[in-house]
Amino acid sequence: MWTFITRRLLQSAIVIIGVTLITFTALQMSGDPTYLYVSERATAEEIQRTRVALGFDKPLPEQYMIFLGKLVQGDFGNSLSYKRPALDAVLEALPATIELTLFSMILAIGLAIPLGVFAALNRGTAVDGSIMTTAMLGQSIPSFWLGIMMIMFLGLQLRWFPISGHVPFLMPLLQGQFATAFTNLPQSLYYLIMPSVAVGFYSLSRNARLVRSSMLEVLGQDYVRTARAKGISETAVVIRHALRNAWLPVVTLIGLEFGFLLGGVVVVEMVFSWPGIGRLVFNAINQRDIPVVQASVVILALVFIALNLIVDLVYAKIDPRVKL
Repeated sequence: MWTFITRRLLQSAIVIIGVTLITFTALQMSGDPTYLYVSERATAEEIQRTRVALGFDKPLPEQYMIFLGKLVQGDFGNSLSYKRPALDAVLEALPATIELTLFSMILAIGLAIPLGVFAALNRGTAVDGSIMTTAMLGQSIPSFWLGIMMIMFLGLQLRWFPISGHVPFLMPLLQGQFATAFTNLPQSLYYLIMPSVAVGFYSLSRNARLVRSSMLEVLGQDYVRTARAKGISETAVVIRHALRNAWLPVVTLIGLEFGFLLGGVVVVEMVFSWPGIGRLVFNAINQRDIPVVQASVVILALVFIALNLIVDLVYAKIDPRVKL
């Protein structure tokens, strides 16, 4: 087990180096970053002094090594927009994005499994057709369009849900303010419903189809027929024998799912004015706030890699055939 974890950590380090190299290269391709730190009326001498002071006059390999050295210390530089460390701005926005992503994942996984199982057990019926038609529709609707439609119908016309805003739950929890966190939980969930549906509906539809396909394959296996022949109840056959193996592909996708949902929240956060990393990065790109963009990319990559490691360990626990 420890050998597997060590190997995965080494692979993760290689991925992080690749991510940092891409972000550093993108910075260089966007033009001379010196001009981001000087005024439009700066003279050539002032620009050159700033370039030397920031180290942008050095060869690119040396600049990259300096960048890595600062990154290890958590130093991404100061945000050009917020006038404070870029990492602080990203970490402040991260809990809101994690809340939205986790709730969307719970929706996408928690509803997909029963819907997929129900469709498989009623294969060829109107119930199966309705679920699969809805799933196909869900995979065809862009998340931002669904979010706008929910805002117009559920938010503005019916006034069931708020169309924007956020009540923090995760940040007080991480700070040890448990009373505040759980007091905020009902309101936080209330504000989360529409954004999380907009983010997670595509994944819910895809996972429901995946669970249905897996269940149909598993239900035709010999060990399932043997269990039924022994007189075991259909509920026990489905839950204890079929479902445990049928949802293994879904477990495999959870790590990738988290990364996909993290990418999906960028647009949805703008639609719902959600104060997460998506909106932060969007504003940073418009303002060419490179330190914030770099910090956001690296932090999200770290979160994605950590979750994939956890998923691999859980998968090995669920499926004894996996040899670490």
